[in-house]
Amino acid sequence: MIRIGTRESQLAVWQANQVKNLLSDQGVEAELVCIKSEGDVDLKTPLYEMGVQGIFTRSLDIALLNNKIDLAVHSMKDVPTQLPEGIAQAAVLKRASWKDLLIYKGDSFTFDDQLASSDAIIATSSIRRKAQWLNRYPRHTIENLRGNVNTRLRKLDESYWNGAIFAAAGLERIALRPHNSVELDWMLPAPAQGAITVACRANDHQLLKVCDQFNDTDTALCTKIERDFLRALLGGCSTPISALAVIAEGKVHFRGNILSVDGNHKVEIDKIVPVNEAADTGKIFATELLANGGQEIADGIQKKHP
Repeated sequence: MIRIGTRESQLAVWQANQVKNLLSDQGVEAELVCIKSEGDVDLKTPLYEMGVQGIFTRSLDIALLNNKIDLAVHSMKDVPTQLPEGIAQAAVLKRASWKDLLIYKGDSFTFDDQLASSDAIIATSSIRRKAQWLNRYPRHTIENLRGNVNTRLRKLDESYWNGAIFAAAGLERIALRPHNSVELDWMLPAPAQGAITVACRANDHQLLKVCDQFNDTDTALCTKIERDFLRALLGGCSTPISALAVIAEGKVHFRGNILSVDGNHKVEIDKIVPVNEAADTGKIFATELLANGGQEIADGIQKKHP
């Protein structure tokens, strides 16, 4: 019996069950083991103040290394770009939507020009979303919003805020996307947003082979490029770095950016490369971004968040 480690939230359990079903398709029996993460315990402190590398994955990593579970299932955007020694990426599932959503109150978010001229209050715990939002709407105020998807929806409903930003994939997976939501096509996602990854012990060769059967190679390539870009920029949840790689007609279309925390400064990159030449381009794109103004922003962030 394979033990699948997961966080306790409705979304995390849904994701773990997808892996359980994929294993079942191969005749492999599995059970879920729920483990509470540090990120689930402290729901008040903004993520960027918590030293957040692995805040949602550390507890599962420890359980994996201590042989309390055999697989760990994560939202890939939460996973540090450097896995702990002894742990390997076993599979990446086919990506769902990479987009962010604004869930709004009333009907004041119909037109972009209306929004830009307002003094709205928007909630999010993501420094990446905060920076991109303030870059587009500098008059707005950003409030901190923590908790699992269900908790954040409840907090929004009970609040005085005008709206809050969520990942589309998380809401859609558990059928909680409300009608009063709009996709933020202009907002670049966190690297690997919308993807689910499976990790196991690096020496568990049999399980690595089993999981490879449901690894989605296109998603694995795109998320590798995005995460290499993030790692080369020394980014984490406390850095406003975004990246998106999409495969179309045999080519990888990549967009990435880095912003100052207040959203006042932004440097972007937009590239197209053949799929067969794309595997190691994340670091190359990051180097180019840094050379074209990104280094100054990165240095400024490091001074404020060493």
